[in-house]
Amino acid sequence: MSEKKKLKVKIFDKEYSLLVDDEELAKELAEYVNRVIEETREELPDHAAQTVAIIASLNIAYDFFLEKNKSKEYLIQASDKVKRLKFLLSQPDLYNP
Repeated sequence: MSEKKKLKVKIFDKEYSLLVDDEELAKELAEYVNRVIEETREELPDHAAQTVAIIASLNIAYDFFLEKNKSKEYLIQASDKVKRLKFLLSQPDLYNP
């Protein structure tokens, strides 16, 4: 089991202390979350911080679901191709002209 490392990150003008397995990944995630929050704050300058955070969270969730659905679609396509290849390989007479 890997030892957790302490990492400080700044998100939405507040510093957080985290215990992480992978510092680089945690930094990248914190930067991504902060970037989405900052972009949302620029788009909604007159809204409360909580509203900005919720809208940013929804944007992050939307991005996640898009990627998740792409992954599912790729998996389905790959599975279909494997099935077709298995079928073709099980038909030796298709290869003999």
